[in-house]
Amino acid sequence: MNKVITGASQGIGKGLAMEFARQGHNVVVAARSQQILQQLADDINQLGAQALPVACDTQDCQQVLNLWQQAVNTFGQVDVWINNAGIARTTWSIADTPQDQIEAMVNTNIIGTINGCRVAAKNMSQQGFGKIINVLGGGSDGEYFPGMGIYGTTKRALDYFTNALVKELKDTPVVVAKVRPGMVITEGMVREAQTDPKKFQQSRRFANILCDYVEDVAPYLVEQILACQKSGSKIAWLNGWKITKRMLLAKLKQPQDKFARFGL
Repeated sequence: MNKVITGASQGIGKGLAMEFARQGHNVVVAARSQQILQQLADDINQLGAQALPVACDTQDCQQVLNLWQQAVNTFGQVDVWINNAGIARTTWSIADTPQDQIEAMVNTNIIGTINGCRVAAKNMSQQGFGKIINVLGGGSDGEYFPGMGIYGTTKRALDYFTNALVKELKDTPVVVAKVRPGMVITEGMVREAQTDPKKFQQSRRFANILCDYVEDVAPYLVEQILACQKSGSKIAWLNGWKITKRMLLAKLKQPQDKFARFGL
């Protein structure tokens, strides 16, 4: 089976790509940096799977169309298209967020995902099968978190958009699902912590309780994505029961410091 993953150069996207490869799937990895993607493709090839690195800015619909075409030219078809590309800037209030950062989040998180869905939906309908997976994030459920006013708004919008896409494609062979990966420690999260260490230290204990490493989350998400057959499915790593259990356990013993390995 052949997978396309945007935002695959780091974080959840990279973790998903590596896990799919371990399970023998061909992977088309897309992001803006061809150099980083080539290294990832080399790592995937060493696992015995096939990888195609394609530089793509998802804000540009023509580049997204090219991504689909390169995937089909190389592997013949696309079975799963994962819209994962996203930008998170969470160290500012809404009023203080720089304009260029607002535009970057809106254009990548919303426009980029819409572009990916439009391209995948049209072509999967024509080929007669396929899954579209939208990776959501903090704020997609409507909960407010300090510093996430803009980012959370983009993810909340994607939740509505994904629900709309499910309804519009209900009479097609295309399955649409959403993934909530939880609080995953990515390069972006580490960078944000380094940018505002005071804010990070204030939330460190809470983060240690609820955050997870990419390598722990990716296998579960891949398993659920592969098993998903129902359009409108919601795949969540960190559900209410897990949160409650972790909070209770944290009262009994000190949580592991999950950020120490990053020098924080």
